[in-house]
Amino acid sequence: MTRAPLVERIQQFNQGRDPQLLHRKYKTMQRNAFAFLRGTCHLFYQDWPSAADLNQSPLSWICGDLHLENFGTFKGDNRLTYFDLNDFDEAVLAPCTWDLARFLTSIFVGANALDLGDIEAIALANCFLTSYKQALLFGKAGWVERGTATGLVQELLNQLRQRKRQDFLNSRTEIKGSTRRIRLDGKRALPIASAERKKITALIEKFRAQQAKPKFFKLLDVAQRAAGTGSLGIERYILLVVGHGSPDDNYLLDLKQSQTSALQPYLTAPQPQWQNEAERIVSIHQRVQASSPALLRAVAQGDKYFVLTELQPFENRVNLEANRGRLKRLEKVVVTMGEVVAWGQLRSGGRQGSAIADELIDFAQQQTWSATVMDYARHYSQQVEQDWREFREALKDGAVEQPNLEAKAVARS
Repeated sequence: MTRAPLVERIQQFNQGRDPQLLHRKYKTMQRNAFAFLRGTCHLFYQDWPSAADLNQSPLSWICGDLHLENFGTFKGDNRLTYFDLNDFDEAVLAPCTWDLARFLTSIFVGANALDLGDIEAIALANCFLTSYKQALLFGKAGWVERGTATGLVQELLNQLRQRKRQDFLNSRTEIKGSTRRIRLDGKRALPIASAERKKITALIEKFRAQQAKPKFFKLLDVAQRAAGTGSLGIERYILLVVGHGSPDDNYLLDLKQSQTSALQPYLTAPQPQWQNEAERIVSIHQRVQASSPALLRAVAQGDKYFVLTELQPFENRVNLEANRGRLKRLEKVVVTMGEVVAWGQLRSGGRQGSAIADELIDFAQQQTWSATVMDYARHYSQQVEQDWREFREALKDGAVEQPNLEAKAVARS
């Protein structure tokens, strides 16, 4: 099948996004092939072969955008700390090998950034697959606890335990008089136009009126949020709410617009009739994770839908570049990731068409698919490298249509 021009595919997918943040997304994707992979989940599935044998694997609730940096630590509603998958924007019911292929691709694409040679990248990929299969064979979903975690994951959990919420609050806000306001740093928290502020204020007022503890969600301030790579440019906000009291028991929340999964055009398995995309994301969060992030909710505003959750520090994510060249340390992380992926599939098994544990166990016992998915990932990682170089050169040559930042600035004045 002939591929459409790369730049055309990227620009078509990103139509309608915030110009300022879309510009930032393109600059981020230019940095290296791994950042490009993170920003182009849609390309991965556009290129996925519809007749691949891997499409015959058991159906599971998958992340859809599984890669090395879509794991992290967070606090659940029970205030306990967890390490788990942390991005379900693209989550759907699909063959379980789709997630495996994308994750392994991220290992091979990320090898350069991690100072790993080809042999080391293969070893890391095998660690993931072995861990994933062993966890499936056990047939029972587990979760990562501080006492059983090792290496980098244990460090992340310990850091989250020791971090005081007020310290995080102070790092992202400032007190003016007796009231907190979000600190606009120009990187993660950006100014918001007055019309946008009014819209979000009305949205939260309507939402909190429906909650058991409406005072908790009383809005004190709002800013535009810039985070991630693939989702940069869609509507996303940092909310400062009263929480348990001002000023020191305020809470920071993340409000993110939900969109149709990038996988949707390529799905053959029947999907549930979700009321909206936010319900899809929240529901799959709750099915796959051992405990979902605190305050996870779906919020509606007209024909737009958002996912609300407690804001998490960036430091809670796995920072792989900080562990460049440290193969043994990376192997421990990837082993945990393999377990987490398997546990999520087991935990959500049997729901609305997803495979039950017995089917997943049988799948893990089969010998052929692991070599097939490994070969595909190694081959496709070369395509990602090629696409990244083409995109980088297109940006340099001005072949990528750049967002009108001047028009955006006027809109914000």
